[in-house]
Formats: sequence, structure tokens, C-alpha cells
Amino acid sequence: MIDELKQHYGYLFEDELLQEINNIGTYKDIPEGFKLINIGDYIKSMPLLVSGAIKILREDENGDELILYFIEQGDTCAMTLSCCLGSSKSEIIAIAETDTKLIMIPVKKMEEWLGKYKSWQRFILQSYHDRMSELLEAIDTIAFLKLDERLFKYLKDKAMVNHNETIHVTHQEIAQDLHTSRVVISRLLKTLEIDGKIELHRNNIKVLDL
Repeated sequence: MIDELKQHYGYLFEDELLQEINNIGTYKDIPEGFKLINIGDYIKSMPLLVSGAIKILREDENGDELILYFIEQGDTCAMTLSCCLGSSKSEIIAIAETDTKLIMIPVKKMEEWLGKYKSWQRFILQSYHDRMSELLEAIDTIAFLKLDERLFKYLKDKAMVNHNETIHVTHQEIAQDLHTSRVVISRLLKTLEIDGKIELHRNNIKVLDL
């Protein structure tokens, strides 16, 4: 796996750190749809994505979910960093958007590497910055975009992280991610199809306007 690690993180980390990650990290293959983290979990390690994508969601007191952002190959999740370093419970849900390969880094090493490797320190700080920007974008989307615009943005984001203009998702799953009803989503999807932005098929949606 060291070759795969160098391929995706070699431009970020020096060889010594890459070797430590390879020796200490735990490699995991996660199937699509698997819930990696739930609200209330204690997080003992931090994920580095080797391939695939993970979606990060929040859940309200009624169990309704709202998608915050996706993390992709070469990324990590700032929310898990905060929980790891602060020894606090998770406030997010993480679900594999696609089949995903991860390297799990123990908390102890995360802290040690912050002082040992400048490249790791830069990576962690950049990850915080990137995820904060995505959170602000999520807030802007909820606050300023109409639901049809939010829906189309969601479809485009999903197509991009899957690297496929055809996405396999049900109307109910979209409704859950956007915190609305299936009936509303079905109506808006039909409107987007009439506008020539998507094509609706039996078990998938093709995004035409990427």
C-alpha cells in the first residue's frame, strides 16, 4: 500500500512521514453506504482517504439528516480532528458515498506528528480551512438558495465526487439529505428535467449541466 499512499499523499508529505503512516496506519476497505461514524461516538483515530468519497451529515433531535459536505481522496475530516484532539463525542454522521479505502491514524500519532512534521501541520491546518469553507458554503446554500437550486447543486456535487454524471440515488435518499419530503423532491426533479438540466431514469439520475 505504500505505493498507493505515495501516489495520493506523496506531494504533501515527506518520505519519512509516509513510511510512518504506512507502518502505523490501519488500512480499511469500506463498502458504499456503510456508516463509519455516528453522533455520540468517541473517535479514536482519524481517516485519510486513499480512494472513494464520504458524506458528512448532521442530525436533528427528530432523527432528520442534513448533508454538510463531501470529503474525497487526499482529504480528511476536520470534525473528526476536533473530536480526536479534544477527546469529545462526535457531532456528525459519516457515511461512505462510494466504496472507499481509508488509512486510520491513531490519535496519539496525530498529536505527535503536529510537532514533528511541518508537512503534517500544514495538512491539518489546510483541512480545517477547507472544511470550514465548505461549512460556510453549506450555510449559504441553506440560507440563500431556493430548494430547487439546492437540489441541483446537490446533484452536481454528488456527480462530481462519484466521477460520474449518472448517479444512483432514490428520491427518498435525496429528501433525507436535504431535510425535506420525497414528494417535494420528486416534483422539483421533474421540473429540472423539463428545464433540460437532468434526465430521470428508473433507478438513476443523469446530470446534463455539469
